[in-house]
Amino acid sequence: MSRDSAEVRFVRWPAQAELRNRCRSEGIPCLLVVEGGARPPVCSDPREDWVRAPISRPDLEARVAALRQRVHDRRNPVLDATGTLLFDARSVTVSSTHTELMALFVERFCEVVYREELMERLAACGPPPTRNALDLHIMRLRRRVGTVGLAIRTVWGLGYLLEPSHAA
Repeated sequence: MSRDSAEVRFVRWPAQAELRNRCRSEGIPCLLVVEGGARPPVCSDPREDWVRAPISRPDLEARVAALRQRVHDRRNPVLDATGTLLFDARSVTVSSTHTELMALFVERFCEVVYREELMERLAACGPPPTRNALDLHIMRLRRRVGTVGLAIRTVWGLGYLLEPSHAA
């Protein structure tokens, strides 16, 4: 499990608002413990939740478990300008052509990317691609992304889908 899904910080709200901001910027999940008569915060980040003190231990454990699961389910890959793909505290570099294709997959993580869109991206990188050329690129990308816990699944008749691998 990655650092963000393993650690959940407890933050007193509103007294430790600055710590909440730091957790947000560092991607650390936090459970805000709302004190006294304070208004609960709006939690739009999937890596945070809140409870009002006092709370029973079973309820607290259930909230922490739900937060960890939500963080785990919402992990998203990041592709930087140098062609480095980051996912779940692991990284792998991809070629410039593969960076063009991966940008589509990352942009629509867990959604179908249509073959035609991938072919258009390949065409922008060089000579008009063939169907076999795309298949070869997908095969190579599958090997690369597998090392960081991702998988490219074929969606028959439509295209491909980038998702967390079941082994991750």
